[in-house]
Amino acid sequence: MRTRFAPSPTGYLHVGGARTALFCYLQARHEDGAFILRIEDTDLERSTPESVQAILDGMEWMGLDYDEGPFYQTQRFDRYAEVVQQLLDESRAYHCYCSKERIEAIREEQMKAGLKPRYDGRCRDGAEPVEGVKPVVRFRNPAGGTVVFDDLVRGRITISNDELDDLVIARPDGSPTYNFTVVVDDVDMAISLVIRGDDHINNTPRQINIYKALGADLPEFAHVPMILGDDGARLSKRHGAVSVLQYRDDGYLPQALVNYLVRLGWSHGDQEIFSLEEMIRLFDIRDVNRKASAFNTEKLDWLNQHYMRELPAAEVAEHLRRHFEAEVIEAANGPPLEDLVAVQADRVKTLKEMAAQSRAFYEDFEAFDETAAKKHLRPVTEAPLQAVLAKLEGLDEWNVGQLDGVVRSAAAELDVGMGKIAQPLRVALTGTAISPSIDKTLWLVGRDRSLERIRRAVEFVQARAAALG
Repeated sequence: MRTRFAPSPTGYLHVGGARTALFCYLQARHEDGAFILRIEDTDLERSTPESVQAILDGMEWMGLDYDEGPFYQTQRFDRYAEVVQQLLDESRAYHCYCSKERIEAIREEQMKAGLKPRYDGRCRDGAEPVEGVKPVVRFRNPAGGTVVFDDLVRGRITISNDELDDLVIARPDGSPTYNFTVVVDDVDMAISLVIRGDDHINNTPRQINIYKALGADLPEFAHVPMILGDDGARLSKRHGAVSVLQYRDDGYLPQALVNYLVRLGWSHGDQEIFSLEEMIRLFDIRDVNRKASAFNTEKLDWLNQHYMRELPAAEVAEHLRRHFEAEVIEAANGPPLEDLVAVQADRVKTLKEMAAQSRAFYEDFEAFDETAAKKHLRPVTEAPLQAVLAKLEGLDEWNVGQLDGVVRSAAAELDVGMGKIAQPLRVALTGTAISPSIDKTLWLVGRDRSLERIRRAVEFVQARAAALG
């Protein structure tokens, strides 16, 4: 088993391409085969080094390690020229001197007549060179007959050769075209299974005829359905993030995205959560549904929360570090990120959200939130704050259990509900009325910082009381 992922570096790594890469990877691993990465960069105008790097970074982040590659088509032009010449020598290809204007005129006439536009074969049986015109090279497609292949996802597909024209395999400057280079590469790399999007189905019969012209064995084909947005339209930027690295930057864990993508078109009973080992053991491309799947961000959020809770906190913390850097929060100025993950994972959907909501544990704030202070830092809260402060100052150990005991003890002595103490404390410690449970908030803020902030809150309350007379 040899599969390949062959993206064109003309933009970011789209989630549709990432799912294709994942399916190729899993099938190769499932059958103890090889997974190859090939960069199809023959579109010299649109391919960029930045896009190549985005593909490599995206695959690394998802954990899709390849066995061979990356191979670059631009480094194989001599090989393509060699095969073009071979087909010319064997009369399986020919030079075509027809101008672009003539080709366009033919297509317009065919479309007006309700016919499928295709080259009319004018140069197929020989054409005199035209002075000053560099010809293209066309593949001599078989006349008559059909192309039949059994797609592992879509079943048997039959296409008449009469629907296929003699496609261009080399441009006037000698540069090769997509359908040709793909076949040469797949033959040379001994690819045994081609997994790709079903938007390539129309290319497959053309490519099969080139395989046969080269005397090569055919690989198997599996065309997977496209991914739709929740509105039923093809997934695009207007639906939100579609780049793999954008999901990373938006705070998703790679395990969550991989688990989500494998379930877009494939299932194993009612199971929703899959480890990578389970995916490799259970996945088979033949089980992929032929119907398109709709992307559901809520489902991805649910998976992300699962992995934030269930993965080792240290592993999640390594991914969280990127978001601290993006938020310009100095992680060294507060609790270990592993401790933060243990507390916050249940409370947020993404790592980006976790970082944004944890700033108060790592740096001081200038002022209390006006609404929260007005409601919770009133004169009546001075006594509860002073009571808790006194007990906290006498603590020998600063741990969640001890801190919980202090707050409960103060509430009992003052004969007030926990909320009467917890909410003023929360505002004192974080500047807002929203934070984890008060014992964990105290723990994360830390001893010295907590005591300092409570004293500051007491002063704020006293000043407010004085102002009220």
